[in-house]
Amino acid sequence: MLDGLKEQIVKLDVKKSKIEQDLNSTVEQLWTEYELTPNAVEDYKKPENVAVAQKKVSSLRNQIKDLGSINIDAIEEYKKTKERYDFLSEQRLDLENTEAKLRKVISEMIETMKTQFKERFIQINKNFNNVFKELFNGGKAELILEDENNLLECGIDINVQPPGKKLQNMMLLSGGEKAFTAIALLFAILQINPAPFCILDEIEAALDDVNVYRFAEYLKKFCKETQFLVITHRKGTMEAADTVYGITMEENGISKLLSIKLKA
Repeated sequence: MLDGLKEQIVKLDVKKSKIEQDLNSTVEQLWTEYELTPNAVEDYKKPENVAVAQKKVSSLRNQIKDLGSINIDAIEEYKKTKERYDFLSEQRLDLENTEAKLRKVISEMIETMKTQFKERFIQINKNFNNVFKELFNGGKAELILEDENNLLECGIDINVQPPGKKLQNMMLLSGGEKAFTAIALLFAILQINPAPFCILDEIEAALDDVNVYRFAEYLKKFCKETQFLVITHRKGTMEAADTVYGITMEENGISKLLSIKLKA
């Protein structure tokens, strides 16, 4: 009987050792996988269905595994990335505010340009008709906007009616009439904002003699506000000039400048 009790004691010791070993293994596993101590585990409620809990744990493990390896520098990288993101966001906001201000300024400038262009266009159109009548000794001329809703980008048609002819587009006129119409438009613009100095390079070359004299006489009206330097070979224009400059070649290859003051 005593031997039997000893044998049971030995078995119980073996069983105790195994249980203690399993307990230590469980404690180590608890810390390794969950970083929990036996005392901390007491705060957690035991799941009602262990099988469901194990299935959920297995699913979570797989999800964590799918995330890949752990980057221990992720927190510092996040801080640096966030700082960079905040800086760039602030810069973007500044750029957007600046863009909005520039667009507002551009919009205001466009409206101002439209207003000024419309005012000047009306005045130039009026001047153009008056100058045209004086140069052509009659008739009428008009500038027409192709699209009044798009003042700054639309084309402009020039319709004129020389004396004794029907109203037509400038492109249908003869060469001399086109040149005279262009001269009328030039003087119409100069009346708005006279330039202190102006160079004209044979702009009256296509005119007949009568119109050359008309051009020269009309040119004199602007001499009080604008000094004209006219490059020409037409007699009528030269006769109206105050001073004439010419180039002569008395000897082969040697040019000489001559000047003639026609009026004191």
